[in-house]
Amino acid sequence: MNIAVGLHALSNKSRLQILTWLKDPRGHFPPQVDGDLVKDGVCGLLIAKKLRVSQPTVSEHLRILSHAKLLDGKRIKKWTFYKRNEKQIRELKKVISTKL
Repeated sequence: MNIAVGLHALSNKSRLQILTWLKDPRGHFPPQVDGDLVKDGVCGLLIAKKLRVSQPTVSEHLRILSHAKLLDGKRIKKWTFYKRNEKQIRELKKVISTKL
């Protein structure tokens, strides 16, 4: 785990909000036509709508979170669905607690 990449991903309130929402996707997002909210993740378009930002803006946030390995993306048809990578989130927490 690269702590600098992880901390950069967490340094934005919108990205923190996305991670918070994805902790309980059924509580924060409506049912989807394709993909299960928990098993497959949440469609990037639903995340953009809830965050009230454009698709390119949310794509950049999701790219940064994915680069830090805090999110996993899954393609279904022409959409990408995102869910938290709990193992990597735990690892980042562990690294932060031991380094600081």
